[in-house]
Amino acid sequence: MDCEPEELQFLGISGIYREACKLILSLRLLFSQIAASLIVPLSLLFLAHIQISHFLFSHIDRNKNALEHTAAGSPSERRLLNRLSSEWFAFLLFKSFYLLLLLVSSLLSTAAVVYTVASAYTAKHDLLLSYGKVISVVPKVWRRLAHTFIFAFFILLAYNLLAILCIVSALLMASDYAAGIFVAFSLGLLYLAGLIWISVVWHVASVVSVLEDACGVEAIRRSRELVRGKMGVAAVVFVKMNLAFIGIELAFRQLVVVGSSPAAAKMGFAAAMLALMSVVVLFALVAQTVVYFVCKSYHHESIDKSALADHLEVYLGEYVPLKEKDVQMEHLHV
Repeated sequence: MDCEPEELQFLGISGIYREACKLILSLRLLFSQIAASLIVPLSLLFLAHIQISHFLFSHIDRNKNALEHTAAGSPSERRLLNRLSSEWFAFLLFKSFYLLLLLVSSLLSTAAVVYTVASAYTAKHDLLLSYGKVISVVPKVWRRLAHTFIFAFFILLAYNLLAILCIVSALLMASDYAAGIFVAFSLGLLYLAGLIWISVVWHVASVVSVLEDACGVEAIRRSRELVRGKMGVAAVVFVKMNLAFIGIELAFRQLVVVGSSPAAAKMGFAAAMLALMSVVVLFALVAQTVVYFVCKSYHHESIDKSALADHLEVYLGEYVPLKEKDVQMEHLHV
């Protein structure tokens, strides 16, 4: 990074984006290798899931429509019911397999990018960084990321269940239709704000899990402390990244999945969406790591580059997690 640690706190949204771009360009060969081996397969998995899900669900819809026009108790109805049960089983099995692969791929990609960015931030990164070294580190940290993911997932699940309960209860108690619309809109905005907050804390906690001696609930607690005071900037960064993901998904659905273009054109669109998705995923992972360092700088937690380099090198041997006091944590006097 070009910025000194104490200067990172002054980075806004555009500054974080510029810092992420500089990192990617300065290590473009290494990031290209990481993207080719981890991020492109992750993006391909995501886009292929959209295509396969549409294919499977279109068959389910077709048989459901046919069932509505079939006489009750007839052999045709029994065949359609059996076919539907098999198709739903295949659909749910595919979804489960996809989510498992997506989780593993996401954790591996996150581990590789966070480690690379942190190494680039040290004074010894020219000696430390290589594709082989980065990949050798990934299996040693992904379990910590998985631990954090599990806790964050259950927090998100509980939040969604509570939100559904509150919204349904409020709608049932609404006096009329207009009041119900107002209540639903207001609660929807509150729900969205809470969801963004949880997402930001979750993403920063993923970086904490790699760079500090904390994972699971401790990483989430530490992340919550770090983003305090920088939540607005971090939220805008992550919302923009998610809007980019949604835009690519919608474009892929429209141009490739349900589009009427020739097969050659669809293949071209699919390749373009895959490349764009890979770039956005890489940029988002680098940006979330930059946000972590910005938050640390904002709280006047200096980062000793030599100490960080020494501890990152430990990953190349037997895994010993970085401790907060080793990574940084002397408070700057301002």
